[in-house]
Amino acid sequence: MFKIRSLVTALALISSISVASAWEALPTEAPEPADNKATEAKIELGKMLYHDPRLSSTGTVSCSSCHNTMLGGEDNRPNSMGVNGQTGGRSAPTVWNAAFNAVQFWDGRAASLEDQAAGPVTNPIEMGMKSWDDVVARLESIEGYQKAFDAAFGSVLISKDNATKAIAAYERTLITPNSPYDKYVSGDSSALTAQQVRGMEKMAELGCTGCHIGPAFNGPGMFQKFPINDNAFFAAKYNFKKDQGRAEVTKKQEDAHLWKVPTLRNIALTAPYFHNGSVKTLDEAVKVMAKLQLDKTLTKEEIADIVAFLNGLTGEFPQQKMPVLPGTPGSTFN
Repeated sequence: MFKIRSLVTALALISSISVASAWEALPTEAPEPADNKATEAKIELGKMLYHDPRLSSTGTVSCSSCHNTMLGGEDNRPNSMGVNGQTGGRSAPTVWNAAFNAVQFWDGRAASLEDQAAGPVTNPIEMGMKSWDDVVARLESIEGYQKAFDAAFGSVLISKDNATKAIAAYERTLITPNSPYDKYVSGDSSALTAQQVRGMEKMAELGCTGCHIGPAFNGPGMFQKFPINDNAFFAAKYNFKKDQGRAEVTKKQEDAHLWKVPTLRNIALTAPYFHNGSVKTLDEAVKVMAKLQLDKTLTKEEIADIVAFLNGLTGEFPQQKMPVLPGTPGSTFN
């Protein structure tokens, strides 16, 4: 942590171009595990599964219902809606650039995209299937999926492992490079406005980059306590401490209110903010973070500069051609 803080101090003292050159552009390809190398067939199968509501008990909720690839990769709701109109207690994280997360979910309970893909399907509030055996049986009953799994894996073996591998392979294509920030740090000094550069420098000066570092602005897989500083006004207004965060998983009190550091990429598109979706605007989110994490009260001008920079983190979204899902001619799936 001392090394990170020293870097922050150094960045604050040098020019904007030097600051930019010390920061990283987003890679155009995501790392993939050795046992799940991507192929076109596997990615296409993953896209089908990701967008198919038949992976839910009611046939109404798909992965894309909460993680919309037509927009910011989530659903712009404070709390996502699952089967039978149920809502959970957390805001859906974006799927865009999730391949660069060291852990998945707000509480980091999944170590990989493959692990993450397995969870919501059998969560009683989210997609509501009783078991993955039931999911597999449903997929096996659809002829088109038999062909798609065969093309992706060289066999017609439909399984939880293969399904989650396919979804993860698709999700690793969801990368948004070439934002104004990326162009700036790659040498185009005109890619960011003067206000955005001020916001970039202010973030380094304040210490925001102590956690939001790396090409995805999400840290090296780290967890951070939130909130660090108590504030009665914000506590009453936003109720941040109701959820115990990582302690809900580990059952350790020392993990209370620890959260995965979220990406800042495309943050302008992913309101509302924070784990409980309680903050509606990016301006307010910046104000809250500065006060609760850094014990800083920002001026309106400083907030505006930082928000302008954060808008410069909106990247180029790869065109999403929706898949044609395999049908069940003459019958229903259940």
